Amino acid sequence: MKRIFLLSGILILSAYSLFAQLVDPVEWEYKSKKLEDGTAEITFEANIDMNWHLYSQYFDEGGPVRTTFYFDESDKFELIGMPSESPEPEEIMDEVFNIKVKYFSHKAVFTQKVKLLTDETFTITGAIEYQVCQDDKCVYFNPEFKVIVKGEKAAQEAVTDEVTADESLTPIVDLNENTSPETETESKSLWGLFFMAIAFGFAGILTPCVFPMIPMTVSFFMQGESSKFNTVLKALIFGISIVLLYTLVGLIVSLTSAGADLTTVLSSSWILNTIFFALFITFAFSFFGMFEIVLPSGLANKADKQVDKGGMLASFFMAFTLVIVSFSCTGPIIGFLLVKAATGEVLEPVVGMFGFGLAFALPFTLMAIFPGLLKKLPKSGGWMNSVKVVFGFIILAFSMKFLSNIDQVYHLNILSRDVYIAIWIVIFFLMGIYLLGKLKFAHDTELQHVGVFRLFIAIASFSFAIYLIPGLFGANLNAVSALIPPKTTQNFDLTQNVGVSVNSDSNKITGLCEEPKYGDILHLPHGLDGYYDLEQGMACAKKLNKPVLLDFKGHSCANCKKMENEVWSDSEVLRSLQEDYIIIALYVDEREKLPESEWITSTNDGKVKKTVGKKNADFQITKYGINSQPYYVLVDTEGNNLTEPMGFDKDIDNFVKFLDSGIEEFKNRN
Repeated sequence: MKRIFLLSGILILSAYSLFAQLVDPVEWEYKSKKLEDGTAEITFEANIDMNWHLYSQYFDEGGPVRTTFYFDESDKFELIGMPSESPEPEEIMDEVFNIKVKYFSHKAVFTQKVKLLTDETFTITGAIEYQVCQDDKCVYFNPEFKVIVKGEKAAQEAVTDEVTADESLTPIVDLNENTSPETETESKSLWGLFFMAIAFGFAGILTPCVFPMIPMTVSFFMQGESSKFNTVLKALIFGISIVLLYTLVGLIVSLTSAGADLTTVLSSSWILNTIFFALFITFAFSFFGMFEIVLPSGLANKADKQVDKGGMLASFFMAFTLVIVSFSCTGPIIGFLLVKAATGEVLEPVVGMFGFGLAFALPFTLMAIFPGLLKKLPKSGGWMNSVKVVFGFIILAFSMKFLSNIDQVYHLNILSRDVYIAIWIVIFFLMGIYLLGKLKFAHDTELQHVGVFRLFIAIASFSFAIYLIPGLFGANLNAVSALIPPKTTQNFDLTQNVGVSVNSDSNKITGLCEEPKYGDILHLPHGLDGYYDLEQGMACAKKLNKPVLLDFKGHSCANCKKMENEVWSDSEVLRSLQEDYIIIALYVDEREKLPESEWITSTNDGKVKKTVGKKNADFQITKYGINSQPYYVLVDTEGNNLTEPMGFDKDIDNFVKFLDSGIEEFKNRN
């Protein structure tokens, strides 16, 4: 078992790196410079992130997307020729497209000369189309720009108008495979994540691997005849080193982002989900006392040797040793935090790990500076093992999510919503019993009495278990809807207030034109009728002359579940969805194979799409220029938008207005 932890840590860090989301690797700066001959130069400076390259404007068609500048028409200026570019781009033979392509690394400058037709100050607007690539992944962007050109009264002043790419425009991600089933569209609070990470950091200190090390570590700073200043300095170096080491983990997760397509793999692959489940179960059993996960002694011993050399550098290696040794207890906590953090932007893993490291380092640093605080610490004892066991229960519950992913994506129909909730109820009920001392594990000591804090945690555990009970009968359970299977997998639902209207003679769904394709494996929530194939759904919409709701979603899309549980469950929303619209649910991660006659060749990446999910994802990208879910589009019978599409928004009133505006516009067109 000595090598289990090392392998587990590597697997967790590698796999969670897949969660990190891709951002724009190019930062644009726009400038204008008025010349003396009645002309001006518009400069577009592209600063390109390391290991990425931006394609040139000038190479043969039939390859990657070339950088192109589009200028809005105006009576204030005229374009003079085409934009120049510098420095000289690199040229290579692209083996995929079999043509020579040109691209820039690090930096590129594009200059467009214009003839001024006015002496007044005015603004030039337009858009840039470009593609940046890194190894096997590429990203397409089409941001808008605006540049101010000052008139004659500006006395030949050079003007700089720096504008970054319009953040409201969502990039199209081309990763030569699926697109992500879930790109978080809600703006997450970095502060919320930061404070949650701090709470996790303090919790990590209470584990048996860490807490006993506080006096041992602090004694290191008290030995010898160092001055108070040197002691404080070494303590600060020690604390800062801990923070930097944990932040480095978050930075690695961000920088090693494997892109959005592998996020799909992570959320839908049975292999990776099985690995995650096994790792979390292993940690849970270890926390319950079945075995100890220990780090190979050689790694810690090497760090210890550096500590023995003394000096300021020893403070860093002391921190390094602490982080290594403590990881057997903090590893799963960090893993849980990275799962939470890496579902958002690239900054979030860094912010999360910084918060964790800060809270983790703070007690050690303060007690190294003020050794008298050690006397106020509670004594090590059986309570620490209780903390570890409680973590074991929580990790055990969280591990079920990975099994649920497998069950939903592969339509195994084994781990239904009510079965999943029943397991959670048992887990948290047992946790409450344990906290009251009625259940004991291998390393527990005899509980003489139940403390106030322990009692409150037990009450919280029992309360949560009771909260889950209505879910066995179909209650929404909004607080945990993103972590449990969707209601469509519920075997017994007493809350289903919208039934499927069935014709008893033909056994056909009467709210639709015909039986929906894939209706045996795919389902809509709340008993709603709908289609899962674009062509079939649009054909029915034309026949019934009804508007269409295109619902881009994924099996493992947490926000899709939140919308369906918290918004679609509203009576007014349900009525409108059932009576006014034809719903076409387009799963972007559905692995059902298409018949060969329905295969398509993508105009986006040139690849053949052979599954339902890949076809739907490609349609969303090429048609709407976005790959986030949930994504709702209201269209008429010809597929034309009725109103602006909508993403994740839990405001019921906003969704009702969204549906109502679509109905009103559809009536106006008819």
